[in-house]
Amino acid sequence: MRVVSNMKTVVLMLLCCLSVVLPSWADTAQDDYLIGADAVLKITVYDHTDLDVVSRVSGDGSVQFPLLGSVNLGGLTLKEAIEEIQKQLMDGYLVNPQVSIFVEEYRSKKVMVIGHVAEPGVLELSGPTHLLEVLTMVGGLRENAGDVATIKRTLSGAKQGQKILRIDLKRLLETGDEKLNIQIMDKDSVFIAKAGMVYVTGEVGKPDAYKYEEGTTVLKAISMAGGFTQIAAKNKIRIVRIVDGKEQIMEKVSLQEEVKSGDVVVVPESYF
Repeated sequence: MRVVSNMKTVVLMLLCCLSVVLPSWADTAQDDYLIGADAVLKITVYDHTDLDVVSRVSGDGSVQFPLLGSVNLGGLTLKEAIEEIQKQLMDGYLVNPQVSIFVEEYRSKKVMVIGHVAEPGVLELSGPTHLLEVLTMVGGLRENAGDVATIKRTLSGAKQGQKILRIDLKRLLETGDEKLNIQIMDKDSVFIAKAGMVYVTGEVGKPDAYKYEEGTTVLKAISMAGGFTQIAAKNKIRIVRIVDGKEQIMEKVSLQEEVKSGDVVVVPESYF
């Protein structure tokens, strides 16, 4: 079956265009970078050059810093790391220390991207990398991709466990909401599911399968299918729906009835 893919074409075009400007997004999100093993940090304290240090983050997330010794910065953002060092320095060493941290070498991150993208697989990333960047790196979305990205994230430290994030890709691309373009972390798994479908058959212009969107009504589904033919029985439309593995038939449904993913909308012929 041919699937109407106007929206998906727009998505793919936007992904290509956004790949040009995404690096600037990453730069503005520098403070969101999470410090991890093997990153190299340049830490400076204003007016105290004797405390300046370049240190590689160890496997346990710590760095060696003058006066303080081992300081655990693993899992912190740069802003949080600065606050942590300043707090420790104020504890008997300096008055109002002004600390800055620059990442000289980012740790390598491995991210798995699976599902309905052009080139699924494992990516090795360095530096802050966001969702749309990752999608461009795997060639963009397939035409039958859904509008939601599901991200499985492994948490460490005090928050050990797994977290599931769901990002509305359609909203991200339509509104440009940067809050949805989240930073992808080490060991994240990004999954793009296949889009749901609604099937329209019978007396319509183009009987076929069409991409399902939340809130789609019978009228919208029929419009996507080219509208009614001249002999359509508009007052006898029915929906065939699978519920718990069993077929249910809804007779004489309203044009404003909302359909669900997997529904079959049947427009019978009028004999009068």
